Amino acid sequence: MKVNLPITLTAADSKTRTLTGRIVTWGEEGFTSAGKTIFAKDSISIPKNVKLLLEHDRTRPIGKLTSYEVTDSGIEASFKIAGTIAGDDSLLEAAEGLRDGFSVGIKLNEWKNVEGSMVISSSEMIETSLVTDPAIDSARVTEVAATETEVSESNDSDIKPEGEDLVSETVSESVTTEAVEAAKSEVTVSASAPVMYSSPRVNLNVTAGQFAKAQLAASRGDSDARDLVAALQVATVAENTGMVPPNYLRDVIGIIDNSRPFIDSIERAALPAAGMKIFTPKLGTQATVALTAEAAEFSSTDTAVTFQEDNVVKFAGAGILDVELVDRSDPSFLDLYIRELAASYAQKTDDYALGLARDGAVGSSGASIYKAIADGIADSYGVMRFTPNRLVVHPTAAGSISYADLLGAEDGNDRPLFAAAVPQNAGGLITQGSTQGTVAGLSLVVDPNYTGDKFALVYPSAAMRFHESAQIQLRTAVVANGQLEIGLYGYCAVVNRYPTAFRKLTVA
Repeated sequence: MKVNLPITLTAADSKTRTLTGRIVTWGEEGFTSAGKTIFAKDSISIPKNVKLLLEHDRTRPIGKLTSYEVTDSGIEASFKIAGTIAGDDSLLEAAEGLRDGFSVGIKLNEWKNVEGSMVISSSEMIETSLVTDPAIDSARVTEVAATETEVSESNDSDIKPEGEDLVSETVSESVTTEAVEAAKSEVTVSASAPVMYSSPRVNLNVTAGQFAKAQLAASRGDSDARDLVAALQVATVAENTGMVPPNYLRDVIGIIDNSRPFIDSIERAALPAAGMKIFTPKLGTQATVALTAEAAEFSSTDTAVTFQEDNVVKFAGAGILDVELVDRSDPSFLDLYIRELAASYAQKTDDYALGLARDGAVGSSGASIYKAIADGIADSYGVMRFTPNRLVVHPTAAGSISYADLLGAEDGNDRPLFAAAVPQNAGGLITQGSTQGTVAGLSLVVDPNYTGDKFALVYPSAAMRFHESAQIQLRTAVVANGQLEIGLYGYCAVVNRYPTAFRKLTVA
């Protein structure tokens, strides 16, 4: 079982190569590989020769436990880091806060479940690892000590070898790597005489930490550090064509929108299983009563019921795909194509229903946006005696009231009329950055599927009903050429029960 604990670097010492800190805290809950876990006091025994690994990989040891102290709070431990490239990298990563977590691997002996947490009372440490993911905030490293590395190079020559392009005589050169302190590093270069070669003469046998420090020194103007960085960055992608293959992302750029704002704002119903027409009973002349005197004949009116006839229509789309494109594409081109067909179906049916509502609507107007909406509400109420509850607009339609017009509408003091910052504004409240909101008590519906004359419409949801069948897919494999014919279709019918309850708005 593994238990991950965090560490944070606070100091550095150039004399030794050690990592020191608390590796476990008694009584504090952490989330480990076994779930919620709490170590009871003195619950871990530590054998000899405990190794420090990288990320619990037994093939990547970087050091050994040198000392530890069991306190009332937890276990404080120190690890000696090996003088390997991995050890150097680990010290630098810890100092820079890149890999700054301790994780102990234990053999579990005794434990119990307390309110959903594993409380460990006895265990034996197997190893400790330096990791990136912390678990318990109170487990911290108190000291990182890095080895002082000194690289010196001296070249003395009074004779220039024949054929060597020596620009200036070399006297001495020394490069000293100073101690790393917390996240600070510096390379100091001193030379008794300037040195320059047509090709940089530098020691390329450096560690990753030394190279990182050289990059920092190069950014500060150090010429020797720049030579080192340049010498180690000779191999380029352009010089090694084919070694770095192109990578194609799985995300496809494009809008696939299957939303139907208008249809979602009216009544919905299933389409009958048969027939290409829908007949809906419709009241004509209605029964009435009247004020009647004593012994006078009752008022008598015949009731007439007719039928409203609406057509069932079909929306369909299709295409032909090569079998190679279907079988070998990643992401799946077939899935993408079906999604495109479904989105187009949704957009076209939504515009169809909205167009029928607009075509049957009666106009309402006012001297301003708000007054036009108010007149539309009153006129719509007179048709069904239902208070309208929806206002549909196009995002940017010209010549009518659009979503952009609502956002930009202001009162006489240049304050937003609908997109207000405070809900006390009586005109309505449209949330900035969203198409949701209310305008004069009406739920706002912003529909980008709207085409043709994009009048803003005030209406009650019950004024129209949208009947729809399930969408059906057709797939046919053509053996002769290995192609796949695919189509999608569906049936729908729009019953506009109260056409004049829709009011198309204009600002006079």
